[in-house]
Amino acid sequence: MAEHGFEIDWSELPTPEDDGAASHLTGRAMPALRLRATDGTDVALDGLRGVSVLYFYPMTGTPGVALPEGWNEIPGARGCTPQSCAYRDRFAELQAAGADHVYGISTQSPDDQVAAAERLHLPFALLSDGDLALAHALELPLFETSAGPHHKRMTLILRDGVIAEVSYPVFPPDADAGRVMDWLATQ
Repeated sequence: MAEHGFEIDWSELPTPEDDGAASHLTGRAMPALRLRATDGTDVALDGLRGVSVLYFYPMTGTPGVALPEGWNEIPGARGCTPQSCAYRDRFAELQAAGADHVYGISTQSPDDQVAAAERLHLPFALLSDGDLALAHALELPLFETSAGPHHKRMTLILRDGVIAEVSYPVFPPDADAGRVMDWLATQ
C-alpha cells in the first residue's frame, strides 16, 4: 500500500504539461475575496499574513458517485484525495517549517468539501471557489467536464498575501506537500 493509503501508478496516467497558464502569478497580491471554508468561516484571501500554502485541486471524489466521464484521461485530474492526504500527513511538519496557513481549494460546493474534509480527517480547511471568483480574479487555469469547471492542479505559496512561489502543473499530486517542504527549507 502507498504511503497515504492509495496505490496509484502515476506512470499509467497522462502527465500534465506546463502550458504557461500560471506564468503571470508570481508577485501578484491576493484579491479582496472571501472564500467559504469547511470550518464554517469565510477566509479573506487578501488578509492572509505570514506564509500561506494554497493547493488547488480539481475535485475530490465522493464514495459511490461516479467521476465525470473520461476523468482518468484528463492530464492531472486524478489524485485529489492522495494530494490532500499527503498535506494532512505532513501538516505538522509544514507548520514547523514555517507555514502559517494551509488551504486546499477547489470549485466544489462547501457541502461537498465539508464531507471530504471529514472523511479524510483533514486538520486544515478546504476553501470553495464554486463561483469561480478567485479563478477569474487571478486568471487561474481551468478545465471543463460534464460536472462543470475545475481548477487545474497547482500550488501557490504566499508571503503576507503576495504570491512568492508557483508550482504548476503539480504531478504527481501526492508529492506536492514534499515539494512545498523543500521550498520552505530554502527560505
